[in-house]
Amino acid sequence: MANVKVIIVGAGIVGPVLAVFLKMKGYDPVIYETSWARRRRNRDHPNGMRVLSLIPELLKHIPGHSPDRMIHCSCLNEVEDILVDSDISPATMRERYGFPNIGVRRPEFQQLLIDTAQRHGVEIKWGHQAIEFEQSEDAVEVTFANGTKDTASFVVGCDGLHSNTRIALFGKEKARFTGMVRVGGVSPTPPVLQGSFARVDNYGDGRHMIAYPVAEDDITTRGAEAKENWRMQNAEQQNEIRNGPFSAWGFGAGDLVKTGQKIVRYGLYDRPELESWFKGRIVLLGDAAHPTTPHLGQGANQAFEDIYHFMRLLGKHNPSADKLSTELLLRVFTDYQDLRLLRTSELVREARRQGEIRVVEGVEASRRASDEMLSGPFTESEM
Repeated sequence: MANVKVIIVGAGIVGPVLAVFLKMKGYDPVIYETSWARRRRNRDHPNGMRVLSLIPELLKHIPGHSPDRMIHCSCLNEVEDILVDSDISPATMRERYGFPNIGVRRPEFQQLLIDTAQRHGVEIKWGHQAIEFEQSEDAVEVTFANGTKDTASFVVGCDGLHSNTRIALFGKEKARFTGMVRVGGVSPTPPVLQGSFARVDNYGDGRHMIAYPVAEDDITTRGAEAKENWRMQNAEQQNEIRNGPFSAWGFGAGDLVKTGQKIVRYGLYDRPELESWFKGRIVLLGDAAHPTTPHLGQGANQAFEDIYHFMRLLGKHNPSADKLSTELLLRVFTDYQDLRLLRTSELVREARRQGEIRVVEGVEASRRASDEMLSGPFTESEM
C-alpha cells in the first residue's frame, strides 16, 4: 500500500521541517513553493531548538552563533548608559532550558533545512503558486498558477505571512499598519563589540535597535507607512540611513549603522486573529495561522512548536500512518488548534506590546522597557 500523500504549501523554514517529520512517520510529503524568498535573520530560541533536536544530526549543522551576553544600552542624548548586562552563554542557557539561543542567517538556515528534507527523500517543487483547493470526501486537489494540479490526502499551509492557503480558506483580510517601520542590514562587528558574541539592544529617542552576532542589525522606528516587504533600499536611500541620526549612537550601534550593507526597510503589520485554523482537510501552520510582529523573535519558534504538537497528535490518532478519514482528520486538527491557538494568540499580542514599549522616549521609560523585556512572556518550563 502506498504511503499517505501530504501536500505542504511553502518551502520556507517551516515546510521542510514538517516534511521531515512526516517522512519519518511514514507519510509521503511533497512541498510546493512559489519561489525562493530570502529574509535577513532568524533567531532560534530554546523552545525551537528542542523541536529541531528531534531530527538526527541537524543541530550540529546549524550555521549560526550563540550569543554570550545580552546587553541593554541607553543611547539617549542626555545620557549613555549600560542598563543591563546578562549572561546568556550557551552553557548558561543549556543549564536553564536545555538548549542555547542561536542567531542564524535565514538563507543559510533555509538551505540547510531544504537539504535535510531532500536527504530524507522529500520532493520539493519550485515555481508553483497554489491558487485553488478543491476538497472531496477523502482528498484535496490543489491547482497551481502554472496550470499544474496535484492531489493528496490532506494539505498543510506553511506559506507564511502572505498565505494563499489562508486566503483560500477564509478570504483576504486587510492588514493593519502598526505605525512602526523596521530597517535592517549586515555590518562588520564594530571594535567595541569584538571579542565577544553579544546581543545588544540600544534604546534611543523613539527608536530601538537590536544587533545579533551574525553581523546583522535591526532598527525599529515609528514612521510613515512602508510596504510589507524586504526590498533593499537603493544607494541613495542606504546612504541616507548610514548618515542619519542612528550613526551617532554609542556602544557600537552607530558603527553598525555607518558600515551597514544590503540595507532593507519595511513596515510592520498586524493581521486579524483567526478563530479557526482549518477547514475540511486543509490546515494552517506557523505564520500562515498566526502571523506576528518580530519583537519576541518567536515566529519560527512557535511554528516549530506547531509542528511538534501537530505530529504528536497525528501520531496519537493515526499511529500506523494509515489512510485518514475526514472524521479522523477533524479530531487531529481540532486537538491541534485547541492546544495551540490560545498560546500563539497570547504571544502575538505580547509581541505587539513589546514593540510598543521598546520604542520609548526618556531614560526612565527606556529602563522600564528594558526591565519589561527581560521579564519576558515565558516561564522557564515554556522555554
